[in-house]
Amino acid sequence: MALKNKIQLITYPDSLGTNLPELHYVLRKFFFKAVRGVHILPFYPSSSDRGFAPKTYDEVDPAFGTWEDVEKIGQDFDLVIDFMVNHISRQSEFFQDYLKKGFLSEYADMFLSFDKMVPGGFIPDEDLKKVYTRKPRPPYQQLERPNGALEKIWCTFDYEQIDLDYDAPKTREVMRKFLIRLARNKPKMLRLDAIAYTTMELGTNCFFVEPKIWEYLEWFDDYASAFDTEILPEIHEHYSYQLKLAEKGYWCYDFSLPMLVLHSLYTHSTRRLKSWLRKCPRKQITTLDTHDGIGVVDVEGLLNPDEIDKTLKLLYERGSNVKEMYSGPEYQNLDIYQVNCTYYSALGCNDDAYITARIIQFFTPGIPQVYYVGLLAGENDIELVEQTRLGRNINRHNYTLSEIREEIKKPVVQRLMRLMEFRNSYPAFNGEFSLLKCSDKELILEWTQKLYTATAYVNVKEFNAEITYTDPVASRTTEFIV
Repeated sequence: MALKNKIQLITYPDSLGTNLPELHYVLRKFFFKAVRGVHILPFYPSSSDRGFAPKTYDEVDPAFGTWEDVEKIGQDFDLVIDFMVNHISRQSEFFQDYLKKGFLSEYADMFLSFDKMVPGGFIPDEDLKKVYTRKPRPPYQQLERPNGALEKIWCTFDYEQIDLDYDAPKTREVMRKFLIRLARNKPKMLRLDAIAYTTMELGTNCFFVEPKIWEYLEWFDDYASAFDTEILPEIHEHYSYQLKLAEKGYWCYDFSLPMLVLHSLYTHSTRRLKSWLRKCPRKQITTLDTHDGIGVVDVEGLLNPDEIDKTLKLLYERGSNVKEMYSGPEYQNLDIYQVNCTYYSALGCNDDAYITARIIQFFTPGIPQVYYVGLLAGENDIELVEQTRLGRNINRHNYTLSEIREEIKKPVVQRLMRLMEFRNSYPAFNGEFSLLKCSDKELILEWTQKLYTATAYVNVKEFNAEITYTDPVASRTTEFIV
């Protein structure tokens, strides 16, 4: 069955309860109508980055549960799972064998040793400086083998995440086995994490290198589609990459929406947001919040530099307890393109502003995803940040079952759940989207399918919105109370 145009939840396996069975309970008990899909962030055995340095895909980390637990969630909800295509854990059997045996290892070709990449193993600094990285360090690390020999190896992200060479048959063999294994579990969608970094070509920025990226995407799609699984390339960069994916018929993310909505609500102007809504992809996943920060680089060209700076300044002024240093090296966040803050806190914990932002998201073309902290209108977890000295933890509070029972009672959460249930149940959202003419301080967003029409009248200055919808049976237009 195809992926449904219903709201999805993004969550870690241990963030709503302590494991997958408790997550399943929470989804069924509290959010069964509000959430109809779930993107479970990596639940595989991993050596770092909260699951994003997988050792294998054959197992579920026992701390979270089993594959049966994952499959049971997939029986009740559209399931989205991750495949970290760019890298494998330093602690994986593949890299550990290579570390021990060097080029005698059967897995040697999976990895990008400098000695393999160029004769003599010397890559000029000018080539290394061209490489696109999200952190201010070279895209490699130096290994020391058991015999004392030193070797440089390609490593774009964390030192526990070793890049893979997809031009090597051994890589294709190993990753094909994993890919088929994941697709056979029948997720509706497989997110290809960091896919743009797989295109390693010296002399380029090694990011989304064409035409190689299209060959790789076709390869992944070939195996996933055989099991009716869609692929979702994850690319956090300039919005033009999402447009390229859309042109080729792939799903993509709307990572521009979070900053554009903040800009509209902060400055009381919808001009830039309207411009994006006219041209944004229709086959996309929309977000306001994720497990990472609020993206900045995604809106370059949609907002000019002054507008970006103003939006960031206002975020730090109005965001509840957020400090600029939480997104900097003092708190282990070296990704200069993201701001660490919950979306509710970014709007000053203003209930009306938050609901207005969600109405905009739910009426934007695409399938909405709501991050678990955002589902509960969570505020910045300053205590966790100061305790761990990790900036991204500001938006990664783990909720116990007793906390969830209390958080869902908040009026803003009740309002959000009613809105989500309406978005999931009203037929017009499977039809055509229209952006109607209005003043600069307003948005009028409309969806129509046959006799069904839903219209949102949004005022970004007053932080209010009115939703009306047609009732074909009663032959009248009704206001939906948010």
